[in-house]
Amino acid sequence: MKEMRYVSPTGMIGSGFQEASLKRVMAADPFFIGCDGGSTDDGPYQLGAGKPMFARQACKRDLRLLIAAALEKKIPLLVGSCGGAGGKINLEWTWEIVQEIARENGHHFKAAVIDSEPPREYLLKKFREGRIRPLDPAPPLDEKALASADHVVCMMGVEPFQEAVDNGAQVVLAGRSSDTSIFAALPVKHGFSPGLAWHAAKILECGAAAVTNRFTPDGMLCTMRQDEFIIEPANPQMKCTPVSVAAHTLYENADPFLLYEPSGALETDKATYEAVDERCVRVRGSGFRKMPYTIKLEGAQMIGYQSIVIGGVRDPVILGQLDSWISSMHKRITDRIDSIFGQDMKAKYHMNLRVYGRDGVMGKREPERGKIGHEVCLLLDFLADDQETAHTMAASGGHIALHHPIPEWHGLISGVAFPYAPHVIDRGPVYRFMLNHVVEPATPMEPFRIDYRKV
Repeated sequence: MKEMRYVSPTGMIGSGFQEASLKRVMAADPFFIGCDGGSTDDGPYQLGAGKPMFARQACKRDLRLLIAAALEKKIPLLVGSCGGAGGKINLEWTWEIVQEIARENGHHFKAAVIDSEPPREYLLKKFREGRIRPLDPAPPLDEKALASADHVVCMMGVEPFQEAVDNGAQVVLAGRSSDTSIFAALPVKHGFSPGLAWHAAKILECGAAAVTNRFTPDGMLCTMRQDEFIIEPANPQMKCTPVSVAAHTLYENADPFLLYEPSGALETDKATYEAVDERCVRVRGSGFRKMPYTIKLEGAQMIGYQSIVIGGVRDPVILGQLDSWISSMHKRITDRIDSIFGQDMKAKYHMNLRVYGRDGVMGKREPERGKIGHEVCLLLDFLADDQETAHTMAASGGHIALHHPIPEWHGLISGVAFPYAPHVIDRGPVYRFMLNHVVEPATPMEPFRIDYRKV
């Protein structure tokens, strides 16, 4: 094959795209449509709780249009990291939407549903064999921690997508996958340069993020050739430049020239970026370094239940002594919690107080921490083993913060404005990522199971 065109309609299922843009790029007769379905941008909740990132209605709208487009052209639709996190629950949630779309529209096709959440026994066996190793940085890991995680997924490479298409699947719904694997799978299979294929995939996986004037989520068209690929925005009003495409190559990478994938590393130090016209960019020279095959692991573990209090402070006298006011407030709150629950509770809960408008984002690393505007936002969060305990702590903490005194005033004050009533907000269960590790599989397909289903 000398040339392959393929489409990324948007950065993520559920984030939306212009229907007219999709129609425009489908007129180019693409070889396949690929789309990411998830991310860790929102943290571990989607994986831990098995919840989607976007609303069902939003995901159904996007999937409905993409399935129809793929079936009309008789080409594959590849979706990775289904349902936000790609766990079993997330994957089946997406499959239910696809079935509903098929029933409503009279579609019939073969689907592949790729499970990326292996049995825990498999992971424990790999751990005992020394085939799970940490990345930097990584939390401590032992068998107990691995066994107690709520959900652990393996981030698949190109091989499961390739096998699913080889076996006739027209709609491929994958669990957790490398964002780029979705778009590199078929170009690599058909003999195109791995360097160019992975580099193009890096640009495509975020949809139209590599344009200079992104005013709405939208897509990209890639034309892959033996010695180059060309990136073109799906929306005729959007433009790519050599700088915008090169800049997106650096996006979310620790190294500007090495991008690690399951089978090796994309090398972009020799890549060149050239404007084809005012909208399109040609890329050449990308390389790929083969390395021992590893699969990234993501795990989520529930750590408790959380309640929060949000309040605003605008009093200039309080703001002038904010650190001492917060410090003494913090002590009063912890003393109050001790009086309610006893000293034994100290090791069983966590309280955090952030100051937005000063250092709420970066904390002590904020370089302009000494600068305070005319108001700040206080965020108090309390984490405990059950929701009732967290709520009780937050209610006490919020009340103390509201009336916490300052030396200049000897009567009762109300120094915090609560934007919500009631001021305690119960957030339910919260999770943490408990893995930053890779597993060494016997084969690239080892942790994954493909279930072929007919609609």
